[in-house]
Formats: sequence, C-alpha cells, structure tokens
Amino acid sequence: MGLFDGLLGGRAAQFDSGSSSTNAIELTKRHHQVSLTKQGAATGHLRINLTWRMRTSDVGGGRRESLLRHPLRALKPPEVMGHTQSMVDVDLDLGCLYELADGSKGVVQPLGGFFGDVNSPPYVKLSGDDRFGSASGETMYVNLDHRDDIKRLLVFVYIYDQTPAFDRTHAIVTLYPGNGPRIEIHLDERHPQARSCAVVMIEKVRDEIVVRREVKFVYGFQAELDRLYGWGLQWGRGYKTKV
Repeated sequence: MGLFDGLLGGRAAQFDSGSSSTNAIELTKRHHQVSLTKQGAATGHLRINLTWRMRTSDVGGGRRESLLRHPLRALKPPEVMGHTQSMVDVDLDLGCLYELADGSKGVVQPLGGFFGDVNSPPYVKLSGDDRFGSASGETMYVNLDHRDDIKRLLVFVYIYDQTPAFDRTHAIVTLYPGNGPRIEIHLDERHPQARSCAVVMIEKVRDEIVVRREVKFVYGFQAELDRLYGWGLQWGRGYKTKV
C-alpha cells in the first residue's frame, strides 16, 4: 500500500468507448493547445485515457552497465524477463481536479472512491483503477453536453506507491472527443524524483472549450498540484485497500 494525499471526507460504472479517428493531434510545448469548439467536438462524452509502459531503454540498461563492471558475467545466460507485474511495478493513477461554473470544487480519483458522476455534477467519471499497467489503462469521461456548467478541469497523473518512477515509465494521456481526431499528451520528460504531473487543462475560455497542455511535474501529490493551480481544497493522507 502507499501513502499520499486524499481529500478529507464513489461509485463505478461502465461506458462505451465512443468514436475516435485514426488521426491524432499531439500537444507539445510549441503547439500546446487546441479548441474542441472550433473542431466541432465540444459535445458528447470526452474520453480521457491513461496508459503507460516501461521505457525499453531501461529494461536492458542495468545489464549493460553490469557487464562493463564485471565482464565475466557475459558468460552467464541473461535472465528472462516477461511483461509482468514485477517488471511494471509502478501504479500510475489518473485524476482530475474540477471547478464548476457555480463555484463548487473537488477531485475525481481512485483514492477515497471519488469516482465522480458523468450525468450530474461534477460531470466527470472515472471508470476504474488500473493498478498494473494493463493495455486498456485507466479511463475518465467528461460530459461536454454540460460544458456550460464546467469552468475548468485539471487532468493529472500521480504515482500511488512511494517510489518516484516517472523516469522508468513512458505514459501517454489521450483524449478522445466524440467527434474528430484524438489528442495525445506524452509524459516523456525525465523527472526521476517527481511523484505527480499536471497533464492537461480543459477550460472554458469565453465561449470555447480549450484543451491546453500543461505537463508540469511536481515532487508532491495532489495538495502540491492544488497549490500550484490555486484550487484551495483541504487535503489529508489517504490509502488504497489491498487487492
């Protein structure tokens, strides 16, 4: 089990994946935002998916370094490693800080069972908690038919266990609007001590729903992201139950 920030004070549901296009828009430092409204994609369910995998350069890196120090180990057959839980011993979680037009604020995340609701406030729903980095990852839904009720949403990723490991994983957050191309944000920067990352802001700007890349790594958890973006929530320590 791990220890980190949970709100002081859930339910789960299944959803269809929704449509997606074979084309993709990658948000980068240079091209960091896109308007869903201008793309005709500001309605329906916006699906947000987190997937991650081990960096391939790291899988054999330890053995190469070991052989440089101990050449005779080259005679020993390499250990066979499969794509197992022990190899991907990182539990990344997807979360969302929300602020609605009426001023209400909160969080949607696995910790504490704050899975949200897609048809009533906060109009954000987390479908489940993937603890082992499966192919499907973690998925969140935003009901953009209630876009006028949403002021801003900060989608973030954090490492549940207490070992910083963003430098050992390659994570991708992908947004699938109900119409048009998917939007990808790659978390491929090396921040070995970071425990959380603010990934993308979904915000109502005038009459448009704008998606803006953030990719800001922090050393703390949700409370530090809260302070960085001025949410003003009260945080305490939280745990997950064992599986």
